[in-house]
Amino acid sequence: MQPSEPRRDDDDARPWYRGVSAYQWLVLALASAGWVFDVYEGQIFNITRESLLTELLGVSHDHPDVAYYGDVLLGVFLAGGALGGVLFGMLADRWGRRPVLIATILTYSVFSGLTCLAQNVWQVAILRFLVAMGTGGEWSVAAALVAEVFSARARAQAGAIFHATSVIGTWLAGLAGMLVGSEWRYAYLIGILPALLVVWIRASVKEHRTAAPSAMPEGDRPLPANPAESQGLSDLWRDPRWRFRAIAGLLLAAVGLGTFWAVTIAGQGLAQRLLLAEGLDEAAAQTRARFAFAIVQTTGGGLGLLAFGPLAVRVGRRRAFIITQAAALIIVPVTCYLPATYAQLLALLPVYGFITLSMHAGYAIYFPELFPTRLRATGAGFCFNGGRLVAASMLLFSGWLKSVLELPHAVTLMSGLFVVGILLTLLLPETKGQPLPE
Repeated sequence: MQPSEPRRDDDDARPWYRGVSAYQWLVLALASAGWVFDVYEGQIFNITRESLLTELLGVSHDHPDVAYYGDVLLGVFLAGGALGGVLFGMLADRWGRRPVLIATILTYSVFSGLTCLAQNVWQVAILRFLVAMGTGGEWSVAAALVAEVFSARARAQAGAIFHATSVIGTWLAGLAGMLVGSEWRYAYLIGILPALLVVWIRASVKEHRTAAPSAMPEGDRPLPANPAESQGLSDLWRDPRWRFRAIAGLLLAAVGLGTFWAVTIAGQGLAQRLLLAEGLDEAAAQTRARFAFAIVQTTGGGLGLLAFGPLAVRVGRRRAFIITQAAALIIVPVTCYLPATYAQLLALLPVYGFITLSMHAGYAIYFPELFPTRLRATGAGFCFNGGRLVAASMLLFSGWLKSVLELPHAVTLMSGLFVVGILLTLLLPETKGQPLPE
């Protein structure tokens, strides 16, 4: 009689959440809470930028400097996120996850709070850069932490839940923006609240400096710190395998982040365009368009993020990326050209958000699975946050394109980036059911 083969963890027929320990849920909750406020810090500028810039520049809301400095500050934020993601990722691989996660949250909380005291645009630019360093670093560390704590059977769903909580951050930013109105400084003061998470993290998250026995179930292993093993980017760059994955992953993230700023967020502009065509005044159209994006479309986007995990489990990581990006190539022109009224667009926006945003959960699932433990936070941070830097150039091109073409035409052309994303996905390995590289 042939000995039976051991059952692989991902072949377990039980629901993925069975067997997840209380500590694993706690880590997911803490990582998600940090990510929620991470997204809040990014989105609150989009919500308040007009009020902030008109006050600090002393100009009217339709002055060209408002649009110009808005794009400059967004570019500064993307650059800060890229640097922070790589820097804090390297520190997390060298010093451990818990202390660096605490440092990232304190960084974005404190400098967000200080933004309420800014007196000119350049002060805001410096503070936004520092806030972005913290937010970029938080994602790198938290994504690695979730991937390491959960077993292969539950990792994709946990990663999807982690990334899907971003919609709560967008909701909070939208509600804060509506609550403070033109008093934008209070919205940034709220951003200091995440610092309270530090107490919870210090009391709850374990940090271990010794390797776990390989026979232990993956989800029960202590968190690796590897303080002396990682040499940061030089180590990542030295090995051709990790170098190729890092570059391809960065470009894949750049497609998703570039289309987020150029395509997904355009839902608000599409809504405002139709409302103005229906005769609404500018203020009313702006308020209803914000609701369409921040609440209606973002709700669909959150469901899409949650759906990516089960899809990645069923068909694999690569096929999930290909399916969602191919679907985005269809939904974008449909949403841009089919609706003739605001009500019709409102019915389509949840689907638009579901499809164009869903692939972002894949970054939290996939990138940590591409790199060994000693380089996991560095590699994942390099991919996701380095993608922000490349996406900044796409943002500048998108801004120019939208200035010379009507919005539906420009958005549809920018959605062609999803074709590049599909081609990049074909170059990367499948990690479904595989143990994390050691």
